[in-house]
Amino acid sequence: MYDKERGLYIAHCANGALSIVGKMANRHGLIAGATGTGKTVTLQVMAESFCQAGVPCFMADMKGDLSGISQTGKMSGFIEKRLPEFGIENPEFQPCPVRFYDVFGEQGHPMRATISQMGPLLLSRLLDLNETQDGVLNIVFRIADERGLLILDLKDLRSMLDYVSQHSKEYTTKYGFISTATVGAIQRALLQLENQGANNFFGEPAFDIKDLLQTERGKGIMSVLAADKLMMQPKLYSTFLLWLLSELYSTLPEVGDREYPKLVFFFDEAHMLFDGTSKALLDKIEQVIRLIRSKGVGIYFITQSPTDIPEVILGQLGNRVQHALRAYTPKDQKAVKTAADTFRPNPDFKTDEAIMNLETGEALVSFLDEKGAPSIVERAKILFPLSQIGAISEGQRSDIIKQSDIYGKYDEMVDRESAYEMLIKENEAALKEAEAQQAVVEEEKAKGKEKPGMMSKVMKAIATAVTSTLATILGTWVSNKVTGKKTKSTTSATGRVVKNATSAATRSITKELTRDILGNLTK
Repeated sequence: MYDKERGLYIAHCANGALSIVGKMANRHGLIAGATGTGKTVTLQVMAESFCQAGVPCFMADMKGDLSGISQTGKMSGFIEKRLPEFGIENPEFQPCPVRFYDVFGEQGHPMRATISQMGPLLLSRLLDLNETQDGVLNIVFRIADERGLLILDLKDLRSMLDYVSQHSKEYTTKYGFISTATVGAIQRALLQLENQGANNFFGEPAFDIKDLLQTERGKGIMSVLAADKLMMQPKLYSTFLLWLLSELYSTLPEVGDREYPKLVFFFDEAHMLFDGTSKALLDKIEQVIRLIRSKGVGIYFITQSPTDIPEVILGQLGNRVQHALRAYTPKDQKAVKTAADTFRPNPDFKTDEAIMNLETGEALVSFLDEKGAPSIVERAKILFPLSQIGAISEGQRSDIIKQSDIYGKYDEMVDRESAYEMLIKENEAALKEAEAQQAVVEEEKAKGKEKPGMMSKVMKAIATAVTSTLATILGTWVSNKVTGKKTKSTTSATGRVVKNATSAATRSITKELTRDILGNLTK
């Protein structure tokens, strides 16, 4: 709970209240502990404190339990018994302003991202691509960028992959070898992603990150993501939250250390973020976590053991709440020792022994002081929430969604012109051009059949000449038969006729050949 005197009051120990220093809340934190030891209640108490201080929060709700933060809490025998321990007489139970979100759009406002926003690095992780496939995916994004083709949803990406595959020879010399087999492997990975319902996530309108940074009547709005279904696809869950962090990092301006953060981001089941993560992506995560605090954002990881977090990132988590761990195996014992070593020792007890003996609702707590140094670890009891503990009904959730200021903003998907539509237009234009060219070829063929060729003209000239010659000879022969003449002069006359006819045929053939040759040269 929050008040001016104690600030972000989270827990109480033998030495008094334990509070998070407001300007150190963006130094990130860790809530760890075995299942059933009270991590979710601790998260709810911390979120309530930030809310009352005017700091909006984002959190993933794995089992629906966090939805109760939207309703007013009530007194119980357990709470009444613990009031004296906390020095509280009359707790002011109150709800927090809440917006429910759901990647699949079923239990809250849809949250979408475009493929371009996700980028090849995160998308490669989501699709579990190898190095070669990742290289081809980067080429696809590069070509789309050069051609001004927007990749907004999965069908846009499929179209781009198909286009690059068909034109691979054009791009191989510029970007490297692009094999059909590699493109096919990426397409199959996309199919698996579609089968998991990713079509609902990729597209427009894309989520506006500024909707996470709003307040209502002086309280920070709690953005609660329904994650019970999303948890069934661990890669999608962790990649989606990492995308949100990346968007915050790239969108928000530098603000330095404020009195309180602009936003607190709770990352539940944090081990999923790092499982199977490449070195390149892990470096990117480390960079974002290290630098995003200067944007006024605090990140709090919730997981079972500190060993789930890489050391390079664990070292940046200054505000820590450690619930009980069980040590049944050598591996568990090592995890307990690792957790104990992350705290500044308290001479009053052994940290590793205390971790194994904590009761439900108890925790080892160490927050950063005013100077940014870790305080000595204290064994403390976590406060009770002022809002409802446990899930709300479907009717209550539906009413809150409909009364939200952003109701209707993301509900209907928009499919504007992008790579898919533009490539279809290009294909249609190319097809029409090919049909037009084919029509021209067919027309030329038709004209060629109607217009006699050179050889046909020659044959026609020869036939004409032969016919004329035969006619002349036949006429002379008939005339001689009638007159009965057959002299040397007659024979000579016949020869002259044949000779003259042959000369006429030769002139006719030469004329046709000359006309055809000159005609072709003119063309």
